[in-house]
Amino acid sequence: MNISGLKFGVIGGGIGGLAAAVALRQRGAQVTVFEQAAELAEVGAGLQISANGMVVLRALGVAGDTPVAGLQSHGTELRDYRAGRLISQIPPPAAGPTYYYHRADLLGLLHKAAIRDGVELRLGAEVAEMRKHPSEAEIVLTDGARICVDCAIAADGGRSAIRPLLNGVEAPEFTHQVAWRATIQWQRRDDFPRAVLTMGPGRHVVTYPLRDHALMNIVAVEERSDWHEEGWRRRGDPEDLQRRFADFGGVVGGILNQVQEPHLWALFLRPVAATWQNGRMALLGDAAHPTLPFMAQGACLALEDTWALIRLLEEQSGLSQALVEYEAGRRPRAEKVVAAAGSNARNFHLQGPKRLAAQLALMAVGPRLSKKYDWIYSYDVTA
Repeated sequence: MNISGLKFGVIGGGIGGLAAAVALRQRGAQVTVFEQAAELAEVGAGLQISANGMVVLRALGVAGDTPVAGLQSHGTELRDYRAGRLISQIPPPAAGPTYYYHRADLLGLLHKAAIRDGVELRLGAEVAEMRKHPSEAEIVLTDGARICVDCAIAADGGRSAIRPLLNGVEAPEFTHQVAWRATIQWQRRDDFPRAVLTMGPGRHVVTYPLRDHALMNIVAVEERSDWHEEGWRRRGDPEDLQRRFADFGGVVGGILNQVQEPHLWALFLRPVAATWQNGRMALLGDAAHPTLPFMAQGACLALEDTWALIRLLEEQSGLSQALVEYEAGRRPRAEKVVAAAGSNARNFHLQGPKRLAAQLALMAVGPRLSKKYDWIYSYDVTA
């Protein structure tokens, strides 16, 4: 199918939404992005883009062989919480390096590409309703505006307002885990930057540098049951964070003591959507398959979705069949990656004898651990 000239509405101006908009526009489609926020801004935080996501960024022309704004990872260190004792080291995946990005920087690169390629971006545009008609989809904004498109793509995140139109209202499940997110100024340079995963009973902390070592990104996760609010932009109390992780020593203990402006992210989860499309609308990224952050694959899966969808739109004879094939092709991989992330959540927080036994095992297999997930990192949706 030739999509040149077709009209697409993309709901959500995040990484998945902007990537989809760029990919569609590069193939001649007319694309409008509807973003409810008044500006494209992100709470300061980092994210990791592994090889399976980088191939899409390169195919879109957003990243080159040496990506702008990304810091190449040289693997992961596993450490014990008490004094930061090194347990093991995991080398970079054989498929290719992972890059650490400040989320705002990657969003900025995608925004620049969208403007360059002629995507229409409408900020402060909140979608109130979407309707499927035989020959089009209708997007209704809260200000009453009605826009008709050939296809609407919902990339509006894990709390998608569009997903219930296809799946009904679903109550999210609290995973009894809460993530503290923050960045701090960082002066120490490392010729071989790595992520550091520090594991303790019921808690873990992940740190890695950003912006050419000018910042240190921090995600500290703890098991909790005293939570009732879904969301990830709530401001936290740094003293509360430091009190809850007071027994974390070594370098990570010093990093946590420098945090001044943390944000709290309660980890609620919905299952992979039962229905991704209806012939005129399709879900993309977290709207279709929200995942816990313990495989660092949320953004990568959204990028994979983007390229798979574009390829099928070009290969199939009609829009409806392309969306059917998109859902059928993407669902098994999304379910498998989501399950892997959920498994890691348990492994990071082992207690008592199980934790000590796991550390002994990691000492032996750590150098080969990246091979366990080669099926994730080596996947090239652009091939």
